[in-house]
Amino acid sequence: MKLYIDPGHGGADSGAVGSGLSEKDFTLRVGLKMRDIANAEYENVSVRMSRTTDQTVSLNQRTNDANTWGADYFVSIHANSSTSSSASGYEDFIFNGRTSFLTREAQDDIHPRVVRASGMRDRGQKEANFHVLRETTMPAILTENGFISNQYDLSRMKDNNWIEKVARAHMEGIAETFNLRGREEEMEPSDDNKYRLKTGVFPDAAALASGKARINQNYNWLLYEVPESMSWNPGYRIVTGTFVGRNIAENYAEELIQLTNWTVYVIEA
Repeated sequence: MKLYIDPGHGGADSGAVGSGLSEKDFTLRVGLKMRDIANAEYENVSVRMSRTTDQTVSLNQRTNDANTWGADYFVSIHANSSTSSSASGYEDFIFNGRTSFLTREAQDDIHPRVVRASGMRDRGQKEANFHVLRETTMPAILTENGFISNQYDLSRMKDNNWIEKVARAHMEGIAETFNLRGREEEMEPSDDNKYRLKTGVFPDAAALASGKARINQNYNWLLYEVPESMSWNPGYRIVTGTFVGRNIAENYAEELIQLTNWTVYVIEA
């Protein structure tokens, strides 16, 4: 199954903003957590994202990329805002024109799970003529995960544990619709070994701190500082916590290389 995750807004487009939280940052955190859960916990899923960093991506770029890739499902993550501070809750949308049975089935599977996981008011399953729903050639949904303009919702949207619950609820709904099998159900795991990522050498403590900060902007990984004692190339390396399976570690290594243009190695833990 090819899953396309679209964290709304990004870059020059902040989306809604309230009390120190931008919609673009919130949606990226949910989207990245969905990707991590899909990669770590489900079999036979390929994930592609419209963005993995704070970058500007047009609506046409998002839908064209998903269509060209041949995604089986498109999920666009958003947060709501209102001039009324009392507006609150979760809602999701599918296209208000002709849609497939699978589109409606997926909404039926995702919606109640996110409502339960979020603990927010249920604003209902809705339809709209949004670009990402209209211009995608596969079943698609757009989810509005609370109101930044509401203090009750906002307090939860800043909570990492809550974000994981909501991301997991999205994935559980998708897994139900597309009959995805959890990794724990696999009879013969292909690789249960643990691996870490190791960077090239940072020449001094300031460069090391800058490198760690750049990783922390995009990933919630454990990071370790490792002195490099070779006389011809002194400095520090960054080593991550462990990933289960070489394939997952290599995917993250490739992504980190694309993001930073660093040298990144996959090593056994």
